[in-house]
Amino acid sequence: MFSYEYVTEEQLAGFDKYKYSAVDTNPLSVYVMHPFWNSVVKILPTWLAPNLLTFCGFMLLVLNFCMLAYFDYNFYASGEGYEHVPSWVWGVAGFLNFTAYTLDGVDGKQARRTNSSSPLGELFDHGLDSWACVFFVVTVYSIFGRGEAGVSVFTLFLILWVVLFSFILSHWEKYNTGILFLPWGYDISQVTTTEQRHPLKRLSN
Repeated sequence: MFSYEYVTEEQLAGFDKYKYSAVDTNPLSVYVMHPFWNSVVKILPTWLAPNLLTFCGFMLLVLNFCMLAYFDYNFYASGEGYEHVPSWVWGVAGFLNFTAYTLDGVDGKQARRTNSSSPLGELFDHGLDSWACVFFVVTVYSIFGRGEAGVSVFTLFLILWVVLFSFILSHWEKYNTGILFLPWGYDISQVTTTEQRHPLKRLSN
């Protein structure tokens, strides 16, 4: 396994010719989020590495997962007759999720702003995004929970695969076309999830 050549010399040479190309037609991204991210990236110091932004955003999602895993380890907390997640947890979860989403949106802009864009940076970014799919979906499951009023674990499994398949399909399309067409569902899910967690705080009182 350690002696296997995962990347050939020819593939490594292709890194020098690689150029990032993406298309985002989502109105929410174009008219709301990108202008917001453009404003945020201007206040970041130029010495701040884009990969650090990527990693910090990912770790916020991991922290979200760990926090809700502690307060809702069996996904029954939202069900009737169980001890609900404290109100402040939902507020923190929404804040961490939106902050992670923002960092994921500005890391590429910071890279282009500081002339530090690279194929390895994109690989690092999207590699962590693939893992974030798992943490994000499982964390969102705490909103609905299990039981009669919630959704089944099998449904969670299917949702997880839908998210992962969308992610893989987008990158497979990019592999063949050279252009990453960003799915609309990503931005919509991030914003709506952040908003959903706020009113649910009232249910835990």
